[in-house]
Amino acid sequence: MTGPSHREYAGLVSRAVAYVVDLVVVTACVSGTAAVLALVSVGLVAEPRDLVRAVLPFLVLLTPAFLAVYSLVFWGLAGRTPGMALLGVRVVRVNGRPVGWVSSVVRAMLLAYVPIGAVWSLVDRRRQGVHDKLARTTVIRVVATPDRSAPP
Repeated sequence: MTGPSHREYAGLVSRAVAYVVDLVVVTACVSGTAAVLALVSVGLVAEPRDLVRAVLPFLVLLTPAFLAVYSLVFWGLAGRTPGMALLGVRVVRVNGRPVGWVSSVVRAMLLAYVPIGAVWSLVDRRRQGVHDKLARTTVIRVVATPDRSAPP
């Protein structure tokens, strides 16, 4: 990997689009789970209105938690989420090394529960949000290197 001075930091648009892609995936999973639970428990609840009242707070709390776990696992194992892979960006430590589990936990919890901290990346020279600063990470563009062994 290139040194820190030669790194191309990912911009706000690519980071935001990757976040939205991941959020859509997580929301679909959580909503699907809630729908299955609702169908299973329909016979246990007297009124559908009662079911909505019971499930809605669960969804509001579960979505950020699931987003944190989803992000943590992907960052810890691959250094990027599926949304980040789609946009060609990856999370690394500020020294350029792969992101570790501790940094992934800090970053995931802050980004899931305090996403407004990402706005700081608009004014930071390394485009780091508050979650990146505290986790000592940054998001970089992944430059594809041509495979020279493949025939033209």
